[in-house]
Formats: sequence, C-alpha cells, structure tokens
Amino acid sequence: MSNGTPISPSLVAAKAAGRAKDQAPVSSIVDASNPVQGPNNTVAPTEMTGSQAIVRSLEELGVKDVFGLPGGAILPLYDPLMDSTKINHILVRHEQGSGHAAQGYAMVTGEVGVCIATSGPGATNLVTAIADAHMDSVPLVAITGQVHSAFIGSDAFQEADIVGITMPITKHSFLVTDPNDIPRVMAEAFHIAGTGRPGPVLVDITKDTQQRTGTFSWPPKIDLPGYRTVTRGHAKQVREAAKLIATAQRPVFYVGGGVIKGHASAELMELAELVGAPVATTLQARGAFPDSHEQHVGMPGMHGAVSAVTALQQSDLLITLGARFDDRVTGVLSTFAPNAKVIHADIDPAEISKNRTADVPIVGSVKEILPELTEACRTRFAEDGRPDLAPWWSTLNRLRETYPIGYTETEDGLTAPQRVIERIGALTGPEGVYVAGVGQHQMWAAQFVKYERPHQWLNSGGLGTMGYSVPAAMGAKVGNPDRVVWAIDGDGCFQMTNQELATCVINKIPIKVAIINNSSLGMVRQWQTLFYDSRYSNTDLNTGHGTARVPDFVKLADAYGCAGLRCERDEDIDATIQQALEINDRPVVIDFVVSRDAMVWPMVPSGVSNDAIQIARGMTPEWEEED
Repeated sequence: MSNGTPISPSLVAAKAAGRAKDQAPVSSIVDASNPVQGPNNTVAPTEMTGSQAIVRSLEELGVKDVFGLPGGAILPLYDPLMDSTKINHILVRHEQGSGHAAQGYAMVTGEVGVCIATSGPGATNLVTAIADAHMDSVPLVAITGQVHSAFIGSDAFQEADIVGITMPITKHSFLVTDPNDIPRVMAEAFHIAGTGRPGPVLVDITKDTQQRTGTFSWPPKIDLPGYRTVTRGHAKQVREAAKLIATAQRPVFYVGGGVIKGHASAELMELAELVGAPVATTLQARGAFPDSHEQHVGMPGMHGAVSAVTALQQSDLLITLGARFDDRVTGVLSTFAPNAKVIHADIDPAEISKNRTADVPIVGSVKEILPELTEACRTRFAEDGRPDLAPWWSTLNRLRETYPIGYTETEDGLTAPQRVIERIGALTGPEGVYVAGVGQHQMWAAQFVKYERPHQWLNSGGLGTMGYSVPAAMGAKVGNPDRVVWAIDGDGCFQMTNQELATCVINKIPIKVAIINNSSLGMVRQWQTLFYDSRYSNTDLNTGHGTARVPDFVKLADAYGCAGLRCERDEDIDATIQQALEINDRPVVIDFVVSRDAMVWPMVPSGVSNDAIQIARGMTPEWEEED
C-alpha cells in the first residue's frame, strides 16, 4: 500500500472506461483540471500537522456538518476539530449511526456526507453504512484513523485492514501515511464520491500521519488519470432512442434512483409529458415523478402496484433511466418484459446491459441526456407524428381502477399499520421527509405516503439495512432543519440504533419517530405465514399488545429525554400525529401498536415471474384478453 495512493480496483475500471469512450465524444468527459469541491480559496503553503490539515481540508471543501465518534487512532484529529468555527461535529453513540446519518444528510442536501471513526472496531462498525451507501449510490466520505504506520500488519491493538475490508463496497479507497498528501487525498475523495455515479470513499489515515508536520496548500492538484465521468450522451444513440419512442405502441418510463441522484426530475417531467407514456418509479425513485400526476402508474417490483408491474411486463419499449434492472423489480429476469425493446440511460457504464441487454445504450448523466432526448423526440414527432397511446392507456387505467393499492381491516381488531402510515403522510404533507427502516413498514411507507417531490423519501433499498431509519432521519434533519422529518420504523429496526435518540436530544435534532409496533420481525413473519406453514420461528419480539412489552417504548423515549406517546386505537391516530407535529423542541417517539397479521400486498413471490403477482393471499388479478 503506497502513501496516499488509490488502491481500489473500481477506480481503474479499464473495460468500463473503454466502453464509455466508445459511446461519448471527448467533449462529454468531465474536465478534471479543477475538480476541487468548495469555494477554491487560495491558501499559501503553510506548515501544520496532518490532523490540522484534515480539518482545514474539510473547511476548504465547504463541509459544514460531520458525524463521528472519537477513539485512540483518530484522537489527534479531534483536537484541532474542536477549534473549527466552520464545522459542526455531531457526536453519535455508535459508528454505524454516524454512517447512516451522513447518508441521510447527503440524500436531502445533495452534498457529500462525512463520517469519522477510529481504527479497528470503530472502523468496522462503519462497514454496514458504507455498504449501504455503495448499494444505493450515496455520496459519502468515511474518515478513519489507523494505527501507527510502523505497526501496520503486526496485529497491533485495534488494528484492522479497513481498506481491504471495504474495498468491494467503496467507490475508492485511500491509505494515507504522509501528511503532505492529505490536501490532495481529501480533495480527490470528495471529487470521486460526488461525481459520476455517487458512492462511498474511504480515507484511512495513520495516527502518526495525523501527528507529524507537513505542508498544507490549497487548492491541491488532483491527479486521477483512471477516473473519467461521461456526462453527455452520444448524439447518435439519443437519436436512435427517439426513433424507438416514436414508433412504440406500449412505451413505459422505467425510472430509477439515478434520476434523483442526478437531480433530473424537472427534465424527466418535460420528456414524460411530451411523450405521454406511463411512468413507473422504483422504490429508490419515489418522488422523482409526482404520484399525483396522471401519467404515474405507481411503483413496480415485488410489492409494486399491479398497474406498474403490468405496464413493465406488457410494454414494447422500456425507457430506462438511472435504473439497474435489479431482482426486486424484474422478478425472474428471463420473463421480465419479454416483448420490450430497451433504452437504457445511466451514468455508470457497468450497469448498461449488465442484467438486461440494451437495444439503445446511452452512457451519461440523465440530467444532460433527458433534454437532448426531449428535443430529439420533439423533432421526430414533428416529422412523423406521434403514436396513438390511447389503447395502451385504456388497459392501464382499467388496471389502476380495478387494482388500486389498498388494505383490508384487521381480524384481531388492532389498528391496521397501513392506516397509521397513510395518516402520517396526509397530515404532514409532501414537504415532509420520510425515512423508513427495512421490512413491512418500509413497503407500506413507499405505498401509502404520497410522494410529490425528490428527496422526500429515504430508505435503505439495495442493502436492506435494519437500523437505518433513526440515524438517517437524524442526518436528514441536520441537513434540512426546516422540514418535518419522520423516521417510520419497525419495532425490530428501532431496537438496533435507537441509541441515536441521545444524539438527537443532546444536539437538539427534533426528529419524529413512528414505531410501527407489530411485536414482530414483520416481513420475516409474513414469509413464515406464506411459505413456512405459519411456523413463527424467532420472530416474536414481545413489544406489542398483550406481551411483556420489553422494552416499553414510551418509557424508553422518556429515559432519553424525548416525548413518548402511545397510540392503540384507530380513533386516536390523527390526534396523536397532530400532537407529535406540534412538539418541535425535542424528538418525539410514538409507539403505534398495530396488528401483527397485516401483510404487504401486492406481492410477487420470490423466484417467479412478475406475471404471477398476487393482490392478496392466493389471489391474482383477472387478466382480460387484451392484457
């Protein structure tokens, strides 16, 4: 491992880079002559310690908030950090919390999130959050302390090869052993994390490097010869895409999270309205296109709307934007949209034709591609007219009317969890931010809150991390302090990271936590009901109605200094939510005691075609002949 040298194989990606160059003119490559983030102040060469250089680099990069937890190997950094007047450090209670908080911050601000941890267990506690950011393309810089450079490889106290451990789940990794490299490495880390397909970057800095003196100057010269990001789509490919759109009879916009990461919602709206085709937004793209828009047919996937799943299945053209054909959307890949041609636009060339071969691949930023595609379609429509999509819409509208997302009343008389989430969304509105954990409540939050704008919905989509919600909501509230931020969590997820409520109380971060308490690991229990003959092995958490209530979430909230509320009756739901919305001086935790038997529908069982979508247990839609 060389001093400050890039060592992640993902950086080189020679094959992917070659494909990118084949599809884009030289002018479409990002100019790397001055890629340094921040105001680019000029700082003359100055002697300072490595730890001072880290803090100064963060300041010059424009970083305002960081989340971290000190320890021995990172302790030198924390001394000058105390003197910074530009950086707000938030002391978390667990390193995983710092990583998820940095993710939430990045998701709502569009900036690179920053988390800090010490060596060994401090760094390894960040692994889950780093992997989560990698799967969901979240721009993140994780700064970790490392043992003294002389001790590396000796199994020293609290030594762990965090660069090696995280190499498969980072966009790039650095090990820094020379204080003179710090300005350049920090600038490169932020550039890599925030450009192209965003992702996490690890900067591991030995303790002696933080303590030794070096020369700091700004801005540094960035030298990343293997890193080039294609932003403009190839003009010929764009024209070919417009040609397919103009002749399609059943086109569908298959919109992924890349549209939100690329800040291209307005550009999507213009193209979608011009074409007039249905728009399906994946779990990661909720809010990229307004739910209220007449062209929106819902969320596709394992728990997607019948109209969205069917639109993709029966389409003759998938206009795929910033999506990756993951298994939760496609079901059995070989049976997914079998009669559709594919336009696939993505910033990451490695995603093109990875799972589904693209008939028209377009590598580049959707924010730049969409306006060009809009103009190409406008030209094509003017020359040849536009296809008649009325029959296609007739089919989809009937599906929307016949099989809307809904739920049935519970048999045990307890509250339906869907009703709770629906009312949270209705009473808070689209200006709120909704952060879900993972499981049934995540799917219900995706289904029953109305998403009208990007960055309104945050969740762990790719990795599916239990414990994501509370710290990510905390980070989102720091990044967007004027918005109401809800952590919609399960009783299982909540118990993994609820210690960050202490962070919220101490730092006056008034998030609102809705615990959808079905006393179970709900999604696992649903699968046990459906596929394991209702044998509920180790899914009862004893937190809900008629149980030992360990813990009592209201008492736990009170112990942390939060406002603790409990709601067990339908008639109290609105009043409880309103009470929470009126409390803004501390976090609020609501224990919504709900039925454990509620299930997420629709559902495409794992391992079958999307054509086998079920709207309830053992019930599939009745397809008409033209379907």
